[in-house]
Amino acid sequence: MILQTERLALRQAELADGPFIFELLTDKTFIDNIADKGVRELSDAEDYIRQSLLASYENNGFGLYLVERKSDNAAVGLCGLVKRDGLNCPDIGYAFLPRFTGVGFATESAKAVFQYAQNTLKLTRVVGITSPDNTASIAVLKKIGLGHQQQIELDGKPTVLLY
Repeated sequence: MILQTERLALRQAELADGPFIFELLTDKTFIDNIADKGVRELSDAEDYIRQSLLASYENNGFGLYLVERKSDNAAVGLCGLVKRDGLNCPDIGYAFLPRFTGVGFATESAKAVFQYAQNTLKLTRVVGITSPDNTASIAVLKKIGLGHQQQIELDGKPTVLLY
């Protein structure tokens, strides 16, 4: 367990989370708002866990964490810190299955991750990024205290950077 909030528990992902990661990464909302990670079958999701999530924990000391609802231990999304090429500091990233959106899980988990980054990891700068038309994500980032906006280009796409 990395973090807990009133309703959520955040932990490192494991290979056993493959079915959930497969569902999340193949969801149209994820692909449209974040990226197509090339996940087409369960083995691809397991590779993503190994090469992205587990590798980040090992290499950076942080990463995207599996978010579980404490009331029933249901996996609802991912939230954590991402170290991206093109940014000189980590950014807060999150993604939730559509059936778990609209109830404040993104804000609750992102706020906890932001505090964890500052207080536990002692990171001096953490940002948020999203596509310019993702108003819901921009609202979450503002709610957790990232208020200044700047337009940048990241991976060849226009991106809003909040800090």
